[in-house]
Amino acid sequence: MNLSQNLRQSAARHPNKHALLIHDQQVTYAELDRAVDRFAAGLSKLGIQPGARVGILLGNAQEFIVAYYAIARIGAVSVPVNPLFTPGEVQFIFQDAGVEAVVALPPMQPLFAAMRPVLPTLQHVILTGVSEAGEGCLAFAAIDGEPSEAPQPAIDSDELAVILYTSGTTGKPKGAMLSHRNLCSNADQAVELFQLRESDIMTAVLPIFHIFCMTVCLNAPLVHGATILLLPKFSPTETAKAMRDHQATLFAGVPTMYNFLVQHPEVTKEDLASIRMAVAGGSSLPLAVLDGFQAKFDIPIVEGYGLSEASPIVTFNPVDGVRKPGTIGLPIPGVEVRVVREDGVDCGPHEVGELICRGENVMLGYLNRPEETAVTLRDGWLFTGDLAICDEDGYFSIVDRKKDMIIVGGFNVYPREVEEVLFKHPQVREAAVVGSPDPNYGEKVLAFVAAKDESLTVEALIDYCKQHLVTYKVPKEIHLLDELPKNTTGKILRRELKKNVESNPTT
Repeated sequence: MNLSQNLRQSAARHPNKHALLIHDQQVTYAELDRAVDRFAAGLSKLGIQPGARVGILLGNAQEFIVAYYAIARIGAVSVPVNPLFTPGEVQFIFQDAGVEAVVALPPMQPLFAAMRPVLPTLQHVILTGVSEAGEGCLAFAAIDGEPSEAPQPAIDSDELAVILYTSGTTGKPKGAMLSHRNLCSNADQAVELFQLRESDIMTAVLPIFHIFCMTVCLNAPLVHGATILLLPKFSPTETAKAMRDHQATLFAGVPTMYNFLVQHPEVTKEDLASIRMAVAGGSSLPLAVLDGFQAKFDIPIVEGYGLSEASPIVTFNPVDGVRKPGTIGLPIPGVEVRVVREDGVDCGPHEVGELICRGENVMLGYLNRPEETAVTLRDGWLFTGDLAICDEDGYFSIVDRKKDMIIVGGFNVYPREVEEVLFKHPQVREAAVVGSPDPNYGEKVLAFVAAKDESLTVEALIDYCKQHLVTYKVPKEIHLLDELPKNTTGKILRRELKKNVESNPTT
C-alpha cells in the first residue's frame, strides 16, 4: 500500500484512459505514469535518496502531480507548501523539514538564492515552465531519465510519504507526518464513501497542496482509475464552464465556492447538469448556502469533517441513507470517532466534549515536536481539539473550536500566528485577533491593537501584515483601541472584542 504502487496499478489497468484533463490537454494513465518514472529517475540522478524531503511550491498543474508521485516512487518525502506564502513562512518550513530539493515556480528563483545561506540542506532548485532555469537552478524538463534508471525501493506502508504543515497555536506551523498507509487508506475510504466510479470526472479546483484536494481530488480518483479535471484556480463562471464542457460528474469545494456558485447569476443549472454529487469540507457549510445550492442546481451535497492530521477525512454524511444538514455526519468506514470529557470518559448524547478519532488515516505525529505529538496522540487516538456533540443516531456536529482557529475560505488561521506578527511591529503595544462571520469566505480575520503612540495607522499595519503573512491571514479589519479588555488575571477577553466590534469602528 503506497502512493506510487497505486498509480502504477491504475496505469496497468487503464493505460489509454484519460487520467488528467488540463485546459485542452488530455493525459492518459500510461503517459502520466511514464512522466512520473522519468522525473523519478531524474531526481535519483541528482542524488535524492529515500527519506529525503522535497518541497513542492506549485499551484494546480500537471508538474505538481508528476513531482508528487515521482517523489513517492523513489521513497522520498513531499513537503507541499502554498506558493503564496511569504519568504519567512517558506523559510521556516524548509528549515524545519530539512528540505534538500524544491520544485517551484520561476518567480521564486530570487527567493531561494537569498535563502541558501540559511538553508544548508537545500541542494537543488527545480523551476517549472522554463527551458533554462538560470544560475544555481534546474529546469523541470531537464530532470529526466530513463525509467529503467529509476530505483525501485521497497516502500513500507508505514514509511513517511508527505509532511503537511498546519498552523500552530504557538504561532509556528507544525509538520503533520503522513505515511503511505495514512494517505492510501483515506483515499480508499473516499472511493467507498463517495461511490467513486471509473467513469467519474472529478473537478479539482481546490488548491492541490491542501490535504482536502490531495486526498479527495487526486489520490482517490487516481487509485480508482477515474479522471481528474484539473483547474488552475476557482472562478464561478470559468469553473462552471469547464465542468459543462468536460461533463464533470463530481465537484469538491469549500463553503466559499458553493456560496459564489449560488450567488452568481451567470452560473446556471445547465452548467452543472452533469454533476451527480458535490462534496463540501474545509469548514462548516452554512445551511442557507447548502439549501440554496441544492435548490438552484438540484445536486446533493455531502458534508463532512476532517483535518490534516487525519489525512483528512474523519466523518461524512452518507451518500445513501439519511443526510442531516448542519451535521458532519457519521464516521467513515474504518475510522472510530468519540466525543469525550476532559477525563476521557465518553459523553452522552448531545453532551459537548472533545472529538477524538482513531484509524489508519491518523498521522504518525508532528515532525520535531515530541511533546505536542504526545498531547495530540494518546493511546492511538487523535485528540482534534474540536468541541462536538453526538446525537442519538450517531451523527456528529461541531459546536466550537477548542483552539481559537479561524477558517477563511477553507484555510486555517490561528490568531496567535497573526498576533505574533503584529507584536513584532515596533509601535504595537498589545494585539488580539479573532474571527468574524463573512458572507463570502465563511470567516474573516479581525485584529485589535493598542498602539504605543498615536502615529500608528491602520493602513500601515495592514501593509506590514501583507509583508509577513500570506493573503488569507492578513486582517481584513484592524481596530485601534486605547487598551484591550482583560479579565482579572490579565487575559485578553476575545469574546468581549468580538461582541463589541460594531462599537469599536476601524480608525
